[in-house]
Formats: sequence, C-alpha cells, structure tokens
Amino acid sequence: MNKIITYLKETYTELIHKVSWPSWADLQNSSVVVLVASLIIAVIVFAMDFSFGHLFDFIYKIF
Repeated sequence: MNKIITYLKETYTELIHKVSWPSWADLQNSSVVVLVASLIIAVIVFAMDFSFGHLFDFIYKIF
C-alpha cells in the first residue's frame, strides 16, 4: 500500500511541477487548426465519394 501512495504523490508532483501545460490561447489555436483540417478532409472525402459514385453510375448504365 505504501508503494501506491508514493506513486500517487510522485505522479501528482510531476503533473503539477514538471509538465509544461499549454496556455489557453495555444489550446484555442490548436483547436482551430484541428477544426479547419477536419473540415478540409471532410470536403475532400465528400468530393471523392460524390465523383466516384457518379462515375460508377455512368459506367453501370453503359453496360
């Protein structure tokens, strides 16, 4: 039990004093970058799905 208590104390100390947490502004900037990148990827996937869907419909109608 003593080892668990020591582990928890050391973990707490490391998280509070040794980890460099990003500022609120950094978190907001990173969130915006992730949001924009996700939207761009979603639009690309939608365009590919739409294009291939119509392409295969065209090919199936020919045969």
